[in-house]
Order: sequence, then C-alpha cells, then structure tokens
Amino acid sequence: MQRLGGQLRVTPGAVIGWDMGAALVLAGALGVNPMIAGELLPEIEAVMVRKLNEQMEGGRDG
Repeated sequence: MQRLGGQLRVTPGAVIGWDMGAALVLAGALGVNPMIAGELLPEIEAVMVRKLNEQMEGGRDG
C-alpha cells in the first residue's frame, strides 16, 4: 500500500494537508487518471486531515 506520510504539510501540532504535487505524481504512478485524481484527492485530503488531527488531539488528552 502506498502512503503519503512524508508528503504531509504540517504546522506545530496540526496536519494542514498533503503536498498535492506529490499526491498527483503518486496517483499517476499507480495508473490513476490525472483528471479523476484531481477531482477526488481534495475530498480525500479533507477527511484525512480531519481524522489525523482528531487522533492527535486524542493523544494529548491521555
């Protein structure tokens, strides 16, 4: 499974997004149509950012 772990945009204490250039290159390498990737990646990114930040917040509580 491919991951974008090294391609995250972060600020201290929060994930703010993906490096979309790297995400599109990865999508292309996986054979995903670039037009489809361009449409879907922002939606996927928004969910990923929200979930990662929720996980990081949960880690601070305990």
